[in-house]
Amino acid sequence: MEVFRSLSVVALAAVAICVAGTVWAQGKTTTLLVAPELQDSGVIKFMLPRFTLKHGVRVTIVAEGAAAGSLISGGDTAVFSRDGANFGLTVHQTDDPHMATLADWLTGDVGQRTVLSFKQDGQPVFEVPIVAVEAEVEAELDGDAARGAELALSACGRCHVVGDVNRMNGIGSTPSFAVLRSLDGWMERFWAFYALNPHPSFTIIPDVTEPFDETRPSPISPVTLTLEELENIVAYTATMAPANLGAPVVHQ
Repeated sequence: MEVFRSLSVVALAAVAICVAGTVWAQGKTTTLLVAPELQDSGVIKFMLPRFTLKHGVRVTIVAEGAAAGSLISGGDTAVFSRDGANFGLTVHQTDDPHMATLADWLTGDVGQRTVLSFKQDGQPVFEVPIVAVEAEVEAELDGDAARGAELALSACGRCHVVGDVNRMNGIGSTPSFAVLRSLDGWMERFWAFYALNPHPSFTIIPDVTEPFDETRPSPISPVTLTLEELENIVAYTATMAPANLGAPVVHQ
């Protein structure tokens, strides 16, 4: 009888811990008021999934009213600029730890790199804050390079020469990973590859890319990657030596 009672106590304790953990996980949210022009640009939908992936904090966007923070033109802390004007983050609820996490991410290397890699029609949209010192943002890569090598071969190897492992299998008109590694801004190109032609027609990044138009299905078997898997591929590519082509590569 005592054994049964002890087991019951342990079981109830386990349930209590599980429920408490669920409540805590659901509580990792914060709210952000975003300027309409930023909403329309698509950068918010581009960057927030990456933040959530890193920190497990879900950000709810609001159009008006009280919010933990606001990302607007001329906010308190400049985070990036466009057309000569800074967009800044103002934290309204200083006791919200999740908004503090977002603020640190937006002003840190990873958040800055994410925003600067956002492009429309192949062209960068945002720049470093005007008040900031113009300097190259150092990359912070947490991906698994070994896993990235496997993913690069399976997801990209049908078109690109990834390395010696598929040297004879790539498409001749498609640059190899080593050549891509030689380009200025290669990392930004990899991070946003799914927005660069011809990738949008056959690439799926859950919670980032739009569904295919029903009237224009993917011409080949779609390539599906998560943001975490993409980070692994970038980490792998960073370990590669750039191709020595004898002269600077000019990307058309």
